[in-house]
Order: sequence, then C-alpha cells, then structure tokens
Amino acid sequence: MAAHYYNQLLSFCARTLKDRAAAADLVQEAYVRFLGAQQSGAAIANPRALLFRTTRNLLTDQHRRAKVREHLSLDTLLEEDQPLAPQHLQPEEVHAFSQYAQTIHAAIESLPPRCREAFILNRFDGLSHQEVADQMGISRNMVAQHVIRGVLVCKACDDRFHGRRTKAAE
Repeated sequence: MAAHYYNQLLSFCARTLKDRAAAADLVQEAYVRFLGAQQSGAAIANPRALLFRTTRNLLTDQHRRAKVREHLSLDTLLEEDQPLAPQHLQPEEVHAFSQYAQTIHAAIESLPPRCREAFILNRFDGLSHQEVADQMGISRNMVAQHVIRGVLVCKACDDRFHGRRTKAAE
C-alpha cells in the first residue's frame, strides 16, 4: 500500500537535495524505517504522513551532518583568515622563550661551581638549605649565601633580557 508514495517522496527529496541519486537513497532509508515500524507491530493510521515525516526527519539529519562536515580547507584560506595557534605556541613566543632559557642557563653556568651546585640543589632539586648543607658538607648559612647569589644573578639576567634597568645600573 505504501509503495505508491515512492514517486511523490522521490520528487520531494530530489527538489530539496537537487540530486536524484541522493534522493533515491534517502527515500529508500525512509521505507526501511517505515517497514521496521510496520514489522514492530506499531499501528500506522496514516502511512503517507509517516513516510513524509520520516523523510523530512532524514533530510534534517542529513542537512545537520553536512553542516558539521562543512569546512574550508586551511590551504584555501588566506593567511590572515587562518586560525592561529595559542599565543604560547606561536613561533615568535617559542623562539623568545628558548632564548630566555638559554640566557638564564648561561647565567647559572657563570656561577662558581660550589655556588652553582648549592643553587641547583635548592632551586631545581627542591632540597632544603639543611639538606644541601648536609650533602655538600658546608654550613646552612653558606648555602643561604650561595642561593641568594644565584637568585640575584638570575634576577639581573632577567632584568637585562627584558630591558629593565636595575637599581645598581642607575
């Protein structure tokens, strides 16, 4: 009985999709769902209305899926329209941070060996002043002096790198 609505549904879908082959696929899916509902024992009072409603729903679903998939290739976008990576991943930022890290590393390397060792153990390895003193065989006060010296060297390096004037330079 529902088979004689096929041409009406096909014309309806073809007008909407502007593609007769895609319309035929969609109408076939509508009939599959209609037959599934019929076989499940559901009472279908108006087969034509159910077929058209099912077809409209399938068209809506297809339109939504097409919208989700719709995007332009990044290669076709103008450079200024292409999405940007987060600021911290911009090449300039990565390069600037790399230079900063090299500068700080050089400042730490410029410390006298024992001072550098105490500074690294405290600031990078997380040892307390007492733990550094025990490990290095020096007093806690000497560790504090080494750490302060390391911090001051790093602070001066940071100020120079960022173009800030230090109080000693004024």
